[in-house]
Amino acid sequence: MKHDLSAIRHTLAHVMAYAVQQIFPDVKFGIGPVIEDGFYYDFDLNDYKLSEKDFPEIEKRMKKIIEDKILVEHLYIPADEALKEAKKQGQKYKAELLEEIKSGRRETVAEEDIEQQKSGKLSFYKIGPSTGGFSDLCKGPHAENTGDLPRDGFKLMSVAGAYWRGSEKNKMLTRIYAAAFLTKGELDKYLEMIAEAEKRDHRKIGKQLDLFTFSDLVGSGLPLYAPKGALIRRKLNDFIEELQSAAGYSQVWTPQIAKAELFKTSGHYDKYKDSMFKVESNYSEEEFYLKPMNCPQHTQIYKSQMRSYRDLPLRYSDFAMLYRDEKPGELSGLARVRSFSQDDCHVFCREDQIDEEIDVMLAMTKKVMGVFGFKYKYRLSTRDPNHPEKYLGDLNMWDKVEKWTVEIMKRNKIDYIDGPGEATFYAPKMDLIATDALGRDWQLSTIQIDFVMPERFGLTYIDKDGKEKHPVMLHRAIIGSPERFIMILLEHFAGALPTWLAPVQAAILPITEKQNKWAGDVYKELSESGMRAEINLDNETLGKKIRLAELQKIPYLLIIGEKEAKTKSVAIRQRGGGDVGRMPLKKFVSKIQKEVIEKAL
Repeated sequence: MKHDLSAIRHTLAHVMAYAVQQIFPDVKFGIGPVIEDGFYYDFDLNDYKLSEKDFPEIEKRMKKIIEDKILVEHLYIPADEALKEAKKQGQKYKAELLEEIKSGRRETVAEEDIEQQKSGKLSFYKIGPSTGGFSDLCKGPHAENTGDLPRDGFKLMSVAGAYWRGSEKNKMLTRIYAAAFLTKGELDKYLEMIAEAEKRDHRKIGKQLDLFTFSDLVGSGLPLYAPKGALIRRKLNDFIEELQSAAGYSQVWTPQIAKAELFKTSGHYDKYKDSMFKVESNYSEEEFYLKPMNCPQHTQIYKSQMRSYRDLPLRYSDFAMLYRDEKPGELSGLARVRSFSQDDCHVFCREDQIDEEIDVMLAMTKKVMGVFGFKYKYRLSTRDPNHPEKYLGDLNMWDKVEKWTVEIMKRNKIDYIDGPGEATFYAPKMDLIATDALGRDWQLSTIQIDFVMPERFGLTYIDKDGKEKHPVMLHRAIIGSPERFIMILLEHFAGALPTWLAPVQAAILPITEKQNKWAGDVYKELSESGMRAEINLDNETLGKKIRLAELQKIPYLLIIGEKEAKTKSVAIRQRGGGDVGRMPLKKFVSKIQKEVIEKAL
């Protein structure tokens, strides 16, 4: 019988847990959810240090369970009985979850199981005999028989430590990650992509190109940029700022800390406080926080003066640093950090100006994605209808804005997918999802129509009828965090950044010392023309000089021999294109200047 991929992955997670139980009978089980490319499961193996060397035995047992074509039973067990059995077996983590379900603090039920839960019964799936089999609290879906699972469609990928419930106060469990697909062909394709991703890992490239580093003395998740990395970051911000300035945006600058009252008013204090760094003063009792976003402070710039309808729209951009208290286990290079900035922008406007302002934002975003060659799609991130308590503002307002975002997408002929539950607590989002060279999706740009924050902060303007009205606040970012965007670019381009963004655009390589003078003149000419160049005057072979420059992913290598010195020219070797031939120096300079202006890929 055919099952969808989610059911296959759910069932394989249970099969893996059953296999681990066969090897380690005293294992304690955590949770085992489906994730984007497969699944994982958390285990308490007492003091055993499980590693990848254990994977072949686990996979062997998993395949045997599949070959045995064991029935996967869907059982409904009374909550009290399930809790009693979990405690009897010493399954303390499952018992903890069951206690929460009984108290109503946790939901684990599928829609079709609601009636069973009302009668006090919970959903379990069981594999194997009544004694010695594996049973797990789960809402499914699952395959009906292990024989329905693809024997060669899964692979155990890695092992990691994971704190129970994500809290450093709890025990560190052993987490096994696995990839799972419907066919071996799909799995093989995924594994090839993973192998290529490892080659392109931005952390390796960042070290190789001397772009950024991390220091235990500074703190985890706090990147330090070397000169070349800082240049990339600055060039990205300059590019975005040029677009914003041309579109009538004005850059502001705001402090990196603010009083708790600011975030209480915005709603972030109640909804987001656990992800904010608290700051203490030596001289006052005031409660301060490092800001995790710019929008609350921008409201105070707006509020600093009386505003008229003629003043709107006001467009503020801000590159100030932001800080979020991410969990240590979730930090990963530049992908997830604790200090970052954003190409953040907030537009305060009248309601009749919203469509025009958003159309400009969408056009700017389209241009930026084109510069980097990203394919992309949009996701409309809306409320979770089952949890209205998560959101601020009137329900009618949410209905209005969610409908409005759909109309904006249709008017701009933009395809989109739905993202229920992905909205922020104050507004829906139009999120841009970019696809990189490896086919991976990344959320970058976001646009929000916010009626909530202006009202909470009491922002007003005097309309043409002389009455006070609340402006609408539009939130927008294009590349989002430069830190994360640099990570994406390094992996997308495998470190070979476009010429306009490359830290070094040309390396000058004289063949012998006799050409050093002309090489020096070339370096001077390139530098004075605004190009970023390096010169290698070391007493090394040309082959070694070329290899060193290629490892640095430099777009152009300028080889200078006797003929080039005599003719005042350069022999060009282009990254990825081989030898281009000899060219007069001034012609080469013009070529690169044009390439930089056009931001060619």
